[in-house]
Amino acid sequence: MPQPPEAPDAPEELVGPLARGLDVLRVMAAGPEVRHRPGDLARTTGLARSTVDRVATTLVRLGILRTEGRDLLLAPGAAGLGNAYLASCGLPELLGPHAVALADALDESVSVAVPDGDGVRFLAQATRRRAMAISFRTGDLLPAERCAPGALFAAGWDTADVERWRARRSKDPLDTGFPSVPPRPAAPPSEEAETAFLDRVREARETGLAVDDQLIEPGLLAVALPVRGPDGAVVCAVSVVSHTSRHSAASLTEQALPPLRRAVTAMERALAEPEPAEAAPAGPAPAPGSELKEELGSGFLQSLARGLDVLRVFGSVRGPARLSELARLTGLPRATARRSLITLRRLGYVREEPDGFLVLPRVLELGYARLSGLSLPEIATPHLVALVLRVHESASVAVLDGDDIRYVARVAGTRIMHIDITVGTRLPAYATSMGRVLLGALPGAERAARLGRITPEALTPHTVTTHEGLDEAVATTAARGYGWVEQELEEGLRSLAVAVTDGTGRVVAAVNVALHAGRATPEESLAALLPPLRETAAQISADLSAVGRFSRVPSA
Repeated sequence: MPQPPEAPDAPEELVGPLARGLDVLRVMAAGPEVRHRPGDLARTTGLARSTVDRVATTLVRLGILRTEGRDLLLAPGAAGLGNAYLASCGLPELLGPHAVALADALDESVSVAVPDGDGVRFLAQATRRRAMAISFRTGDLLPAERCAPGALFAAGWDTADVERWRARRSKDPLDTGFPSVPPRPAAPPSEEAETAFLDRVREARETGLAVDDQLIEPGLLAVALPVRGPDGAVVCAVSVVSHTSRHSAASLTEQALPPLRRAVTAMERALAEPEPAEAAPAGPAPAPGSELKEELGSGFLQSLARGLDVLRVFGSVRGPARLSELARLTGLPRATARRSLITLRRLGYVREEPDGFLVLPRVLELGYARLSGLSLPEIATPHLVALVLRVHESASVAVLDGDDIRYVARVAGTRIMHIDITVGTRLPAYATSMGRVLLGALPGAERAARLGRITPEALTPHTVTTHEGLDEAVATTAARGYGWVEQELEEGLRSLAVAVTDGTGRVVAAVNVALHAGRATPEESLAALLPPLRETAAQISADLSAVGRFSRVPSA
């Protein structure tokens, strides 16, 4: 795996807790294990167990890690670190639509990648839905010698870059430091493999394109072109990816190259066009002050929290950012922000340029690839567990599926008499609290059309069965911000629901609590359940916003 460059910083200028916190995050994201015990992290990182405990406590409070029993797991909030790079570089927003259009035109998967040391880091994907699916996660890192973009990027390497690549291959001949690619079954002959790659680099330099003929794994093919910025430097590479069941390397190149060249031209035009002036996105909250540290206790590492604030706030600035701007956005003293930047530079996460500091793609190694693959049920379930423990009733998340709702996540209550519904269950939207929330969130014309074609049936004596009554029930739900259904789906069943939104504020799901109507009066149930339900919906929405800002979150 690419190593961070050395920087001649004085040790007293480095922020130790920040460096140690990033060490822990890097280890948690690097291996195949999802769950980690603090003791294992201490052994892997070489840190003292007490240090790992303080780092973990801080990261849990910041929403970057979460706990399940004695285990530590990456939390969706960690995606905010990778989002900072993706927002600052602007490539997913500028080039992503062109990648999607190219994928649609060719009916093949398309990826956008950037150089990261002697590796290739993926930033955007436009995939095809096939049984033989081909895709990499945003943030995945590949060795340069095992993919088409690597030869394009290596065409610009100098002698020092080539020597670093040789040293990495010598140290890790099986590519075990690249968890997103299959490890080599055996180390190839060093001279033969080196010659083959350098030959591909020379060919890429001469032709301006590169081909991957089953370098990553058998059957996988790709053809790639570089995308250059206004100054002529290679910014990224775009690959069209297919499989030997559909193409040979030659036929893929012949078919894909003309539309690929047109897409690259459009991408380079997008990079050259000045962006319209607009207000910068809001940065993270200022770093915790001494009062907050006192409130959270001595186990909270304030300097780690402040350093991560500096890293996240790059997402509020397109391109390089000056120290004064970063200090202003975080609310930190310049000296504090400077020490964090020195540490981040030393670790290879930022680079200092004449016009400021630039966040680098290596930030994506801090768990982004793993988190970008999360689904809505995976994001929601930990929050449902906490809600059920708090209110002692069953809780669920559902999405609108035609005229029905479909349950995608559920945690049953602990009572002897509880609501028995499984994930995948479909129920009529008109008679459920989650359905009315989702119907109420539709645009006016779409809501009217949807309600107009629904013929409500009397599921119980309490079910609303007229179009006028259903229209009013849905409108009331939308106006008050929560859905309430009292024994309309099943006698004795009461349900309360609120909306779950994505990063754009669009309602994408609903979360509910269901209980027996005889346990409390409607007023008592509303007072006891609505506040924690809204808190849970806000937490799920925040996680969806972080994970889904640059990646699609599947509903199941």
